[in-house]
Amino acid sequence: MVLRRSVAGATAVVLVVEAAVLGFVHLVLGRTTENQSMSIAGADPDVMSKATYGLGAGMAVFLLACAVFLLLAAARDRAPGSFARVLLISAAITHGVLGALVVGLVGWSAFAVMMLILCLLVLSLTLYAAKGAGGAGDGSSGPLDGFGGPEGPGGPDGRPEVRDTPPGHPLADFGDFGRLGDVKPTSP
Repeated sequence: MVLRRSVAGATAVVLVVEAAVLGFVHLVLGRTTENQSMSIAGADPDVMSKATYGLGAGMAVFLLACAVFLLLAAARDRAPGSFARVLLISAAITHGVLGALVVGLVGWSAFAVMMLILCLLVLSLTLYAAKGAGGAGDGSSGPLDGFGGPEGPGGPDGRPEVRDTPPGHPLADFGDFGRLGDVKPTSP
């Protein structure tokens, strides 16, 4: 419990710092583009500077939203909701791709920072397992929960019944398909 909360809180702090740094970098890049009247392949410098401002603000808002969802998860000590999980997974994927790009453009130190943030995001996601997955986030007591664990069939908590017989053929629910003897050749 303490580990989950501390990792989620640390990840949120790191994401807030990253949002501030990226916002500042995009502000500097936008100002530089605007002051120098730089143009790439004839593009309008005003459009380029405004796009830089917009992308920096969008990236900062994205990272701040991820940090807010992680802070809420740490405060409640509950797994983030489905929208928050999708947002955090997309942030992890983004950091993985950016890590692969910055190793060649910036250097190994930037790669290490990106991989550290990626590891924190993935650790936050895995420590707060999805509900019903039998993981750490839903309070289940073991890997057999939901599969007829120690409670037995028809337990008081409404778990599914345990079958002592092996399951049938995996394709039995699809009608006659898959039964032995029903195999017909496909060519004459």
